[in-house]
Amino acid sequence: MRRIDALGIGFGVFVAGGLVYLLFQFVGLDTIDAGIWTQLLLVVGLIGWTATYLFRVVTRNMTYHQQLKDYEDAVLQKRLDEMSPEELAKLQAELEQEKQADGQLAAGDGKDSDG
Repeated sequence: MRRIDALGIGFGVFVAGGLVYLLFQFVGLDTIDAGIWTQLLLVVGLIGWTATYLFRVVTRNMTYHQQLKDYEDAVLQKRLDEMSPEELAKLQAELEQEKQADGQLAAGDGKDSDG
């Protein structure tokens, strides 16, 4: 986000708060009550926005993490594209061996052991 965007959002929140304050006064609240309710709405909005940000951080659904994942995928794809058919066959054989070894280990975990 650019600095001007942050300033624009801040100004927009400031104007929205003023409009909500005027709306509360128009509805019939006195000045103090309109100010209190306006502040409450702004604080609840800020807490809600912060909660969504923290949720994205915890779930790693941030722009940086997505860019990093895309970069890693592109590097791996480039490496695969540069491999010769023999190297690809060898890699696939190694993967098959690992799958079989993992399958045997998983099957062995369920056996009874008298130890």
